[in-house]
Amino acid sequence: MHADPVELRVGGQTYRVVASASEEDLRRLAGVVDARLRAITPPGRAVSPQALLLAAIALAHDLEEEKSRNRKLATRSREMLGSIMTRIDAAIGSVGAPATDIDEPAPGP
Repeated sequence: MHADPVELRVGGQTYRVVASASEEDLRRLAGVVDARLRAITPPGRAVSPQALLLAAIALAHDLEEEKSRNRKLATRSREMLGSIMTRIDAAIGSVGAPATDIDEPAPGP
């Protein structure tokens, strides 16, 4: 845990937070939340609890989408690596095999 509380300003309110994250990380993350709140809340209006909830849901949605993209990318990467490994194995296996050309007829008598 971070020993000292960190004061964060989000949605026009100041919060004192104690967390295991660094102060820099806390401030950066608070900035992300604050920016989302400003995008949701019309100018000049106070941030409501509903706006806080909506911002949290929007950020959770972004996280879910990113996780889904990451899973798809990981799956595709594994598939491509498997394909490459199969081709490498085939190439290595053919190095020691005698060369034959099926299209040429066998030499006659």
